[in-house]
Amino acid sequence: MSNRFEIQPTRLTGLRVIQRAAIGDDRGFLSRLFCSEELASAGWTWPIRQINHTATAAQGTVRGMHFQLPPKAEAKLVSCIRGAVWDVAVDLRKGSPTFLQWHAEELSTANRRAMLIPPGFAHGFQTLEPDSELIYLHSEAYDPALERGLNPRDPVLAIPWPLDISNVSQRDLGHPMIDADFSRVPL
Repeated sequence: MSNRFEIQPTRLTGLRVIQRAAIGDDRGFLSRLFCSEELASAGWTWPIRQINHTATAAQGTVRGMHFQLPPKAEAKLVSCIRGAVWDVAVDLRKGSPTFLQWHAEELSTANRRAMLIPPGFAHGFQTLEPDSELIYLHSEAYDPALERGLNPRDPVLAIPWPLDISNVSQRDLGHPMIDADFSRVPL
């Protein structure tokens, strides 16, 4: 079996950037999105319970920062299949030395990068190009009773979104700001 992924660690334990290789010729290319055997070395050991596809029309739109609480805390493998996004993961894990620190990567059709986000992280993104689309592989099914979010404009996180925010949902803006009572995600 050939290795179709280059696995790059980040400074946040468990959070990985996955560089997908492309095999191509004059017809185009093939790029593997997922392989459980190869991604196990990156930490993906969960079954895929749900796959979601998002399409975002306007450049500068922010979606997120979403996460689920245990027992449905989820890992995500996020890939951009059209356009480009600035993808952000925030560490919320109880006992983590990098609690409330974040890491961002540009994911695009051209660079074939993905983010492997372990349970206990919030996730969101900003579209860098219009009509951007993402595919998410989730280790758990969506559970609205356990879903939570961080406000993408929270000054504690101080995420420097690369573009002026052109659109964000009222739901995402309604997530509370982090305060002294904010608790870590127990895993």
